[in-house]
Amino acid sequence: MQHSGAGKGNSAATVLFASLIGTTIEFFDFYIYATAAVLVFPKLFFPSSDPTAATLQSLATFAIAFFARPVGSAVFGHYGDRIGRKVTLVAALLTMGISTVVIGLLPTYSTIGTVAPLLLALCRFGQGLGLGGEWGGAVLLATENAPPGKRAWYGMFPQLGAPIGFFLSGGIFLLLSETLSDAQFFSFGWRIPFLASALLVLMGLYVRLKITETPVFQKVLDKNERVEVPVLAVFRDHGRMLVLGTVIAVATFVLFYLMTVFALSWGTSALGYSRREFLLLQLFAVVFFALTIPLSAVLADRYGRRFAMILVSAGIVLFGLLMPVMFKSGNALEVTLFMSLGLGLMGMTYGPLGTLLSELFPAEVRYTGSSVTFNFAGIIGASLAPYIATWLASNYGLKYVGFYLSIAAVLTLIALLFTRKTRAHSFA
Repeated sequence: MQHSGAGKGNSAATVLFASLIGTTIEFFDFYIYATAAVLVFPKLFFPSSDPTAATLQSLATFAIAFFARPVGSAVFGHYGDRIGRKVTLVAALLTMGISTVVIGLLPTYSTIGTVAPLLLALCRFGQGLGLGGEWGGAVLLATENAPPGKRAWYGMFPQLGAPIGFFLSGGIFLLLSETLSDAQFFSFGWRIPFLASALLVLMGLYVRLKITETPVFQKVLDKNERVEVPVLAVFRDHGRMLVLGTVIAVATFVLFYLMTVFALSWGTSALGYSRREFLLLQLFAVVFFALTIPLSAVLADRYGRRFAMILVSAGIVLFGLLMPVMFKSGNALEVTLFMSLGLGLMGMTYGPLGTLLSELFPAEVRYTGSSVTFNFAGIIGASLAPYIATWLASNYGLKYVGFYLSIAAVLTLIALLFTRKTRAHSFA
């Protein structure tokens, strides 16, 4: 791959910032919805007669995005593998951004009745569509511009968007909790994060429009190696990698949504923490998520992505078994330790994941292949994770939530053992 550290016309800093800013925005938008789905939407967008039913219905709208994501990955992947990474990334960002801003403008159940949750679900679908196209493109923007031996390092920059986006979303909800009364928060305050997202989107578009095509995809264009229908080619020619890649990403998704959405819901209900207390605790733990992503990339470049992922997946199995011991008491120190350890493991598994999944597919179908794989894993591992975990914890106790996580990690371990090493694999 001919190189000087970034593609022609792209400095390394521009490439890495363009891949990071997009995923930061996407995840910020995604997390403010997740937080609002627990704290706000059950009260404002659903009938108030049964609070538990309203929470479960709200979490069901949260799940819609995960079913939209594979659709987004097929649609945006098609154009990403046919027209190019740059144009597609701009379109994905706009889709996500517009859907998020519109949520901030929606009338509530008390104003328009059952139309309110339907509109909310529609916007949520738009968010999922955008994120389905964003993640794969951002990872390729980074990895396809990477110099030799630095692919996992470059590939972890889009992954850093997750803790940064989470930090921003948690921070803004915390700030609103501090400065507004409950009445003000439920009246208009909850809308602020969704509307503020427009500023981030404008910044992201500015950077994305300045970059040029990746050198790897430019080769595909130059050699005229484009595939007519990338999604068909992925299913027809790369089915095994699609299945293995999906299962490899499952534990990552289950872990993350247990540590964020389920933990916030359980912490503020069963354990008696206030919204402010638990958000503060989560924000502290997210620092470990951010710190372990670069660490995991160094390991993955030095020892291989597969080895790094096997190691951390074994750690997640053990962590699942510890869950009832550490999260049951409600003791602040134990809960903080539990959250920090869980999100630290999340960084270790999430850091190399994008690079590993992109290396499973050749350049002409890489956008579609890696995106569809990642988002199928989202359906299996994340869409219903808060719902399943809440149901298990309520009916059988936290021990079974831990078993659920450990089983997901065992499945990931098995898939990793069946996958070839990808570090030495040609990326051009």
